[in-house]
Amino acid sequence: MIRTSYRTHLCGTLGEKEIGESVTLAGWVHTRRDHGGLIFVDLRDREGIVQVVFSPEVSRPAFATAEMVRGEYILQVEGEVRRRPPGTENPKLQTGAVEVYASSCKVLSPAKTPPFYIEDNINVEEELRLRYRYLDLRRPEIQHGLKMRHRAAKVARDFLDSHGFWEIETPMLTRSTPEGARDYLVPSRVNPGRFYALPQSPQLFKQILMVAGAEKYFQIVRCFRDEDLRADRQPEFTQIDIEMSYVGIDDVLRLSESLVAEICREVAGIEVQLPIPRFSYDRAMALYGTDKPDIRYGLQLTDVSDIVADSAFKVFTQVVKGGGMVKGIAVPGATELTRREIDELTRYAANFGAKGLAYVQVTAEGPKSPILKFILPEEVQRLLARLEARSGDLLLFVADERAVVERSLGAVRTRIAEHLGLIPPGFAFAWVVDFPLLEYDAAEQRFVAVHHPFTAPYDEDLAFIDEDPARVRAKAYDLVLNGVELGGGSIRIHRRDVQERVFRAIGVEPREAEEKFGFLLEAFEYGAPPHGGIAFGFDRLLMLLLGRTTIRDVIPFPKTQSAQDPMTQAPAPVTNRQLAELHVKLDIKEQTKKI
Repeated sequence: MIRTSYRTHLCGTLGEKEIGESVTLAGWVHTRRDHGGLIFVDLRDREGIVQVVFSPEVSRPAFATAEMVRGEYILQVEGEVRRRPPGTENPKLQTGAVEVYASSCKVLSPAKTPPFYIEDNINVEEELRLRYRYLDLRRPEIQHGLKMRHRAAKVARDFLDSHGFWEIETPMLTRSTPEGARDYLVPSRVNPGRFYALPQSPQLFKQILMVAGAEKYFQIVRCFRDEDLRADRQPEFTQIDIEMSYVGIDDVLRLSESLVAEICREVAGIEVQLPIPRFSYDRAMALYGTDKPDIRYGLQLTDVSDIVADSAFKVFTQVVKGGGMVKGIAVPGATELTRREIDELTRYAANFGAKGLAYVQVTAEGPKSPILKFILPEEVQRLLARLEARSGDLLLFVADERAVVERSLGAVRTRIAEHLGLIPPGFAFAWVVDFPLLEYDAAEQRFVAVHHPFTAPYDEDLAFIDEDPARVRAKAYDLVLNGVELGGGSIRIHRRDVQERVFRAIGVEPREAEEKFGFLLEAFEYGAPPHGGIAFGFDRLLMLLLGRTTIRDVIPFPKTQSAQDPMTQAPAPVTNRQLAELHVKLDIKEQTKKI
């Protein structure tokens, strides 16, 4: 229903079929142009802009009102829809064939001059935009993001409903549990000295729902993590959370990729080719140096250890003899990189553990590099053939233990592809499966869960969990889009004995396990079905589909990178009385202001 007490039509919906009609509009003054005898106002609402013409011949009172209005005033306008004179049409507007001649005009709300223009592509500091977020949200590109956010949520709900899922809410106030990021804690007034935690995800509750017989659950849910922020992180974010009973990996992946394809089609007009390709974790690391591979371009990592194992270049040979490896990438058209640029890449690789970055320039006159004097000509030719090098290519090599080689060379691959513009437009999805269940944390001197401690190991690998934990594979999977992790999930542990073995492997003692997760372990004793699920980063998906570079552009009220809200000034001090009610005492120099 469009008609309300203030309007009969929306500004952006008027067209030739309304010509001759009398309409009532309400919206913001987008622009105002005074041509002497006529005043033109572009009136804007959520659906777009229409040109309103104020003429003293039609209505002197309306013309007088138009003389005093300014940008962002809210007007109610009555008038007749007319066809624009030939040659004055505006093809850039959906309403560009018509205009409204105002017979009356009322100012519903005056406005101060905004601190920035209400239009797209403004060059304004983000801090200022977030300080006046209610103005920033009026801009068409941000409005479009809100509309697409709504549409994506509706598509997800409709799709999952059609597949028999129930949308079930889970608590916002729960208990703090180990693993993962830091929790946001909420002190309890009625339970002195005790704290709730805001959920990092509904993980335990959705598993409980499977034990409870819900069988198919979903939720578009807010989650909270107290971690360092970046372009695709926020302290509070939204995910599409899904859990199913009696499923295996293939069942979850098929449903998930169909859901994502439906969202892409309806929100961005993108057709996703199904099935989405799958890479094992080992293969993704071997080819791309990351478990979040961007497969839109090549530059795949290639093992050349066997070629250089007996060369005179000791940097390579010593690494190979010590059990390490040498890998390289061939970068097309990169021989023109300066020595300074190569040195910058070398320093960048060092951030990921590489001790150096060897290079070979493949020119029309032949290969050139300081390292070639240590490598036989036939070995050089084998390197060129292995990397399928052509004239104009730059070959880059890292020698070290496998993890360092893949991590650092994978980072260099992405960096140089961005620098040289080698990444084509478009969207490329990939599944990464068969992750390690556990990885060793040198800082904590123990094994930790790669995903979370409720991920099920492969049945045939469970025998290794006590003696060789690194060998155990997880029934886990991540969906990646253009090098960004969109979502992840796993088949869950549904037996108490297996869950306790995984807890022991990550150093969670029985007493701690009972204290923190006793309700889940006990639930497993009452018949828990095999189950699994996935959670998609809703904000990240929208960011990528809409071509934005930060999730802050698709979240209505985001925080800055310092986790602050410039509009409301949150987080803010509270009164000593409030702290006393919560039985909390601050141990900081700057005490809470009295309010």
